[in-house]
Amino acid sequence: MTDQKDPDPTSYEAPPESVIDTDYDIGQDNIEGTFGPFGFDLHKPVFPVSAIAVIAFVIFTLLLPEVAGNTFSAMFSFVTKGFDWFFLGAADIFVIVCLLIVISPYGKIRLGGKDAKPDFTYTSWFAMLFAAGMGIGLMFYGVSEPLSHFSSSLGGISVGEDGVRTDWAPLGAAGGNEAEAVRLGMAASIFHWGLHPWAIYAIVALSLALFSYNKGLPLTIRSAFYPIFGERVWGWPGHIIDILAVFATLFGLATSLGLGAAQANSGFNKLFGMPISDTSQVILICGITAIALFSVIRGLEAGVKLLSEINMGVAFLLWAFVLIAGPTVLLTTDMLSFLGAYLQYLPELSSPIGRDDVNFAQGWTSFYWAWWISWSPFVGMFIARVSRGRTVREFIISVLLVPSLVCVLWMSVFGGAAINQVVRDGYMAVTEAPLPLQLFTMLDAMPWTAITSFIGIILVIVFFVTSSDSGSLVIDTIAAGGKVDAPVPQRVFWCLFEGVVAIVLLLSAGGLSSLQSMVISTGLPFTVVLLVMCVAIWRGLASEPR
Repeated sequence: MTDQKDPDPTSYEAPPESVIDTDYDIGQDNIEGTFGPFGFDLHKPVFPVSAIAVIAFVIFTLLLPEVAGNTFSAMFSFVTKGFDWFFLGAADIFVIVCLLIVISPYGKIRLGGKDAKPDFTYTSWFAMLFAAGMGIGLMFYGVSEPLSHFSSSLGGISVGEDGVRTDWAPLGAAGGNEAEAVRLGMAASIFHWGLHPWAIYAIVALSLALFSYNKGLPLTIRSAFYPIFGERVWGWPGHIIDILAVFATLFGLATSLGLGAAQANSGFNKLFGMPISDTSQVILICGITAIALFSVIRGLEAGVKLLSEINMGVAFLLWAFVLIAGPTVLLTTDMLSFLGAYLQYLPELSSPIGRDDVNFAQGWTSFYWAWWISWSPFVGMFIARVSRGRTVREFIISVLLVPSLVCVLWMSVFGGAAINQVVRDGYMAVTEAPLPLQLFTMLDAMPWTAITSFIGIILVIVFFVTSSDSGSLVIDTIAAGGKVDAPVPQRVFWCLFEGVVAIVLLLSAGGLSSLQSMVISTGLPFTVVLLVMCVAIWRGLASEPR
């Protein structure tokens, strides 16, 4: 199995026995031409509507920052408090659908037809899907989230005058029970990074791969809905689906860029004295976006694939260092304990009803599920682009289990090391540090602090570059009507706007909370899209030759 040059789904011929008979040709609704020295190839309704809406959003936020900030805050509260059950229930459905497909006869279907061969080795494949999927989030939350859940669990339950819980502990907490607080805190952290988010990605990726490689339809979100809408999917029902996908992806990436800039700023402050300020974060966002632009221009093979493999190698070295420099034996034995705790608490943590841990369910889980859903168009399409030749069963098991296990290992070592510093060493600085600084504060208590902190900063930056790069490729594919070879300036446009949206939200409308509000708001309608997609996948698999 050898790597090939930048796989182009439009260059593959779908198996003739599976192809959907449609009169639609990829790019038939596109506008092609040149603007000065630059060429363009744009889907007529999707690109202009998406671009104009994003530009209008930026202008509104800049001109009326206070109104925008209040609006975003109200949206966040309304969605998380009113639809937490919806996000939790939908994520459970995605996991169940994936498991049903794995054990069904449909698992034997090969993406691209029975004679299709994989385009990438397992190493390259795993590195790309993981780096694009959640690498930057693990850098930001790998230390802070386990610490937060541990502390809130140990503090126990507190109830306000209205009888509603005011604490942030998951489930029933573990007041005063240190050992159980550690287990519950780690279980809650792994829950947010394990099976559920990867099931969300798997649903989108499988639908895109199936309908593109097997059914011969364009590699765009609307294609998955052909079994539902038929030829109408090429009209406004499909336009709306693709426009929602563009919005969800753009704001999901902007949120990650905001997180990455805040953490990199904290790291540079610690190492080199860079001021922690909006100006510093804007400079970092511009720098990261510039690197992402360079990678976008180089393409999938020379850009994302290479960066993903380098980043995964460096991330493994940092993980191994923390494991060896920390309490190695304890961290190693705790991995199985934390995995067991995750499986033990999984039914309760994923329950959408009967919850009294409202702050945890709404402020943590609802936000996470909306964040993963907003990322799903671009991560799903990216995974689809690099997954041709895999069987459906191999695909789902790999996308679901391998990254989930990596998340367990990462959280167990980074979160476990930080909790151990607090519980056994009395090192409280790690809990008292601002959230973006907690990773570097944890590394402070270990040897070679300057080197490991610098490596951590580089990882944050390059993880975002791979996400921004692949996200720009995907948004451009959607906005070009499924074409993956659209002119490079279009990718540059979307890459630049990811940075612009992040800067505008950080500076003009409430900072990180506004980024989170937009993720939640765009994630809500796209959750409906994904639920319908589950039905479409089942119909698509059922129509494949046995």
